[in-house]
Amino acid sequence: MTHSDKMLSPRLERLLNNGRQHLLRGGLKGIEKESLRIGKDGMIAQTAHPRSLGSALTHPYITTDYSEALIELITPPFADIGDTVAYLSDLHQFVYDHLGDEILLGASMPCGIDGDESIPIATYGTSNIGRMKYIYRHGLWHRYGRTMQSIAGIHFNYSVPTELWPVLCELENNDAGVEAFTAEGYFGLIRNFQRIGWIILYLFGASPAICKSFFKSRPSLMDQFETFDQGTLYHPYATSLRMSDIGYKSKNQANLNIDYNSLPAYIASLRHAITTPYPDYEKIGVKVNGEYRQLNSNILQIENEFYSTMRPKQIAMSGEKPTLALKRRGLRYIEMRSLDIDVFKPAGIDVSRGRFIEALLLNCLLHDSPPNTPDDYAIYNANQLAVANNGRKPGLELNKDGETISLQDWANEILDTMQPVCEVLDEGLADKPYSAALAERRQVVQNPDLTPSARMLSAMSNSGQPFACFALQASQDHAQYFKNHRLADARNLEFLQLAEQSLIKQTEIESQDSLSFDDFLASYFAQCDDINLPT
Repeated sequence: MTHSDKMLSPRLERLLNNGRQHLLRGGLKGIEKESLRIGKDGMIAQTAHPRSLGSALTHPYITTDYSEALIELITPPFADIGDTVAYLSDLHQFVYDHLGDEILLGASMPCGIDGDESIPIATYGTSNIGRMKYIYRHGLWHRYGRTMQSIAGIHFNYSVPTELWPVLCELENNDAGVEAFTAEGYFGLIRNFQRIGWIILYLFGASPAICKSFFKSRPSLMDQFETFDQGTLYHPYATSLRMSDIGYKSKNQANLNIDYNSLPAYIASLRHAITTPYPDYEKIGVKVNGEYRQLNSNILQIENEFYSTMRPKQIAMSGEKPTLALKRRGLRYIEMRSLDIDVFKPAGIDVSRGRFIEALLLNCLLHDSPPNTPDDYAIYNANQLAVANNGRKPGLELNKDGETISLQDWANEILDTMQPVCEVLDEGLADKPYSAALAERRQVVQNPDLTPSARMLSAMSNSGQPFACFALQASQDHAQYFKNHRLADARNLEFLQLAEQSLIKQTEIESQDSLSFDDFLASYFAQCDDINLPT
């Protein structure tokens, strides 16, 4: 280590003193990236999800999110983030080989939409599980409108190296058992990320402006913004409007008080939200004239409706509720959800960014993480909104532990504490890529003009393009990039086989349904009953 001991967290110091710091390396990284399909007229595609890409219901890597036009690409997890990004690029390549004249929008905020009705809700076939996915999205429409659901982003999945947990448990003389210690460690990581997660918005936010068409279904919201040009609204110092109140959030969820202080508390508080009726949603109705409008009239229809910057995750079996998967098998990884699509990168993310995020998440794990109170969550949310709306504003101050601090000073503190972690991750690597990724972000903290959000506004201004034209031009450049490349034959064959297998699997699921949909839904929600939760 080249940095002074005061930069080391006690947990990292224990690993270094025992020569076990290598166990921090090799955690698995996966990426989920949403992209809006755009027709050659520049408008959101009205066509069905291409059959040649496989079944959106059953394909492991190519599916849809809210809209039929919102493709979601999912990589397997890899120990090397370079492999993850390469696989994501291969998925893009395969998709482009089957898109015809359509392209993928390379920005988070949508353009080319014409009100809610122009956004087709994703469909998943005739099976009970396929119908449930569709009705859930139908419910989101009634609750929040479709336009909000067309916003795209990147989710970064990370699992701590499994070999690390028993060693940390032993070094800390923790007698709770490795499984309980692992859950405690992951939730400590999450709480620390909630405290400092605003730094992701500052460094990587790439949605400072919005096309005026975004407000067609919610015109009253336009008054909150300044005019950039005839087609664009913005905040002059915004970083990520996607993560602001205008973006992928719900004011109805502001008082949910989901508890991240332990796994049982998290499950209990989330279960409360998915079993508690909400008067406004009761007015919508659940099954009206024989047709479902939503899955239920509770605060949350299902767990996925809770919009958070990070989720604890366990792989759920087919038809298994996420909270039940967590209760049965504990945490397997975390999903960081606050990353905008980088409009300057063909795949929306690059390896350097991934290395920085991995080091940041590990740093969150290695530092003490006291329990949170509802007041703490309110402070974290206020910090996030301040950075989302005004993150590049000179002298912007945030609330750190009840004291005001400038964004720049706090960001530098965070980056300083990351240096020892990056040095550990760099051991044995000649080019020191983690330290290089950290150094790159130091420059961005010193100079806000280097942020993706500032670069976007500058490019729009220099070219005289409103956001929609800028985003469309960048997306066409990305499309040309992928059309100029060829997917390796082995990978192409792999994806063709996965597509075919997914179509077969959907047909099998549809042919094997034995319950009516009403009974299927009742059975699904009855799973809550076999979770023994604290009161």
